[in-house]
Amino acid sequence: MKILALSGSTRAASSNTALLRALAGLAPHGIEVTVFAGLSALPVFSPDAEGPPAPAAVEAFAALVAGADALVISSPEYVHALPGGLKNAVDWLVSRPEIIGKPCALLHGSHRGDEALAQLRRVMQTVSDGFAPDLFERFALNGLSPADVATYLAHPAECQRLEGFLQEVIRHALICQRRVAN
Repeated sequence: MKILALSGSTRAASSNTALLRALAGLAPHGIEVTVFAGLSALPVFSPDAEGPPAPAAVEAFAALVAGADALVISSPEYVHALPGGLKNAVDWLVSRPEIIGKPCALLHGSHRGDEALAQLRRVMQTVSDGFAPDLFERFALNGLSPADVATYLAHPAECQRLEGFLQEVIRHALICQRRVAN
């Protein structure tokens, strides 16, 4: 099974990206978690550029989404809203088949950010009937460097929470696969 872990941050030292990297490090045998932290490479969405083909960076991103059995998104909140780069990435996928029905779940690397989470839930429910709004885990990582995030998530209780989340994502993806197969 392949899981695409999408960071909503374009910051080099992002705690959300570090959280997703930790998730990838916990993947059991047979599960591949790929972290995508390349939102800044996507051009600003324009219906006139949707193609086919769309810009090369968009086609590469869409191929990653298409090849994934599930998506996990971890995103910061900017000015009480979704970061523009993440919304832009979703906008590129709206008219395409890659995200339709894709099992999706949210991770969050902050004790705050509820407005962005509400917006992200609304957007993901709109674009994918595989989105599981209640499949969610939150970690208080604000202000931590990626190295500090790794140390924090190495604590047994936090590691267990993250592993449990990953197991639920896998379970949800398998349920969605069975539903499609029937």
